[in-house]
Amino acid sequence: MTKRDVALQTLRRGWTLTAVALVGLVLVYIRAALFTPIESTQGPAQKIFYVHVPSAWAALLAFAVTGLLSLLYLRRRDRKLDTVAEASAEVGLVFGFIMLTTGPIWGKVIWGAWWAWDAKLTSTLFLYLLFVGYMVLRGAVVDPDRRARFSAVIGILALVLVPFIFFSVQMFRTLHPQPPVLRAGAPTLPGSMLITLLFSVLVFSVLCVGFVMLRYALAVLREVREEEAAHGIS
Repeated sequence: MTKRDVALQTLRRGWTLTAVALVGLVLVYIRAALFTPIESTQGPAQKIFYVHVPSAWAALLAFAVTGLLSLLYLRRRDRKLDTVAEASAEVGLVFGFIMLTTGPIWGKVIWGAWWAWDAKLTSTLFLYLLFVGYMVLRGAVVDPDRRARFSAVIGILALVLVPFIFFSVQMFRTLHPQPPVLRAGAPTLPGSMLITLLFSVLVFSVLCVGFVMLRYALAVLREVREEEAAHGIS
């Protein structure tokens, strides 16, 4: 198969995963709104939890993938790794934007403030801005090899922040509660809420993978067109 054929195949698979995830997203909203009980102290505002937490998971997952692929790129110098890393970073910024907008909306209702400069929120914002810088750098450096190397360094530095953000609620006093699922002992959520959350995390994970595949395929197709143009192929 040619490079174009592989990209088109990846594009089709990405669209399939994305379509499945979007259907699942509708089902998540229906379940959260109609079939998941209202939390006794926070009221209906708590239901944003089923969007905020999965979007945070998807963002950190995408950022971690970028960091890991950056490590592999510096070792192997494979341009494909750099392309996937860039695609994952872009997708992480999308989910990170959702995370950073739904969080303050929820916080305003529950905490009475849009933002608090605690360890988790501050480090999460810093990670997001670091990846904004990652994308700005990629747009500023013309040489592909230098762009990939410089970007990989930022991706690796950002990777260090991912576990720090997760464990910050254990290491510091923050307004964020302890993780309801990934923690020592049994989950603290009631069964119906836990099912909705896990379902939403699964849907957001599939959506994340679908978006990365789409973005990667589009980047490869752009490279193919540029190569064809350079060789005078119409």
